[in-house]
Amino acid sequence: MEFDFSAILLGLTVLFGVVWGLDRLFLYKKRKARLDAANAEYRDPAPVDWSRSLFPVVLVVLLLRSFIGEPFRIPSGSMMPTLDVGDFILVNKFAYGLRMPAFNTKFLDLGEPKRGDVVVFRFPGYLCEDAGTLVRSGDMSCSDPHAPVPSQNWIKRVIGLPGDTVEVHGADLLVNGQPVTADEIGPYVGNPQRGVDRIMLDMGATVWTEHLRRQDGSPVNHTIAQMPAYTTPNSIPNEKVPSKVPAGCYLVMGDNRNDSLDSRWWGCMPEQNLAGKAFLIWMSWKGWGTGGVDFSRIGNIIH
Repeated sequence: MEFDFSAILLGLTVLFGVVWGLDRLFLYKKRKARLDAANAEYRDPAPVDWSRSLFPVVLVVLLLRSFIGEPFRIPSGSMMPTLDVGDFILVNKFAYGLRMPAFNTKFLDLGEPKRGDVVVFRFPGYLCEDAGTLVRSGDMSCSDPHAPVPSQNWIKRVIGLPGDTVEVHGADLLVNGQPVTADEIGPYVGNPQRGVDRIMLDMGATVWTEHLRRQDGSPVNHTIAQMPAYTTPNSIPNEKVPSKVPAGCYLVMGDNRNDSLDSRWWGCMPEQNLAGKAFLIWMSWKGWGTGGVDFSRIGNIIH
């Protein structure tokens, strides 16, 4: 079952605000006058008292999460080694504009993603063909092209901007006809007791420094992992994903290049699905008996 915490917060804020507001407008004065006449101590009814107490708390949390920063936990290894399973990160919610809570409708434009940014977004769904037309589906196999898309937040790195031409062939990445170079650092080092590490160690994963470039030519150097023995990712272009990134869309990929379900499979990420820019690891928990708290990752800026 998927929970949209923003929608829950918005609903609670409205509920508490309506209960408290309607009581103050229509019931409070009569109730207070009646109790004063009876020389009785005034007390709000329990629902009103709870609403009055909780409304400002929930409202502040809603505003902070919607417009300032929101915490997320990394559940999978698709962004390793940049982000590890169990990392708790903070996401800048105003980097790309302010959006209505729950509805995600932008009402104030403050900027757009840059090539190399690590972004959190609402998963748009898999590309499936239905009567000759590509539609978004929650069914990866496309057996049901109209399956509801689950409400999930995903995290990937922006590789292609609207209008860019991106080609991917195995480990080779070209942006606007220019190869994106990478320098090998060495073999991946991990804890074989952790499942995600064991896969990478068994598959002979190697770590590289990749050199993307932003629109102004400035470098974005970040680490990626390659393990060709694990799987062969889709190439771009393919039958569902063109090489040219459409307007209002971004091509995103995971840093764990052979273990990331990303734009190579489900196409571009629409701008309206953006949630924010990941910028900080504030906690890293690797599990009981497999590392516990990884203090070396706490406070790391996400590049």
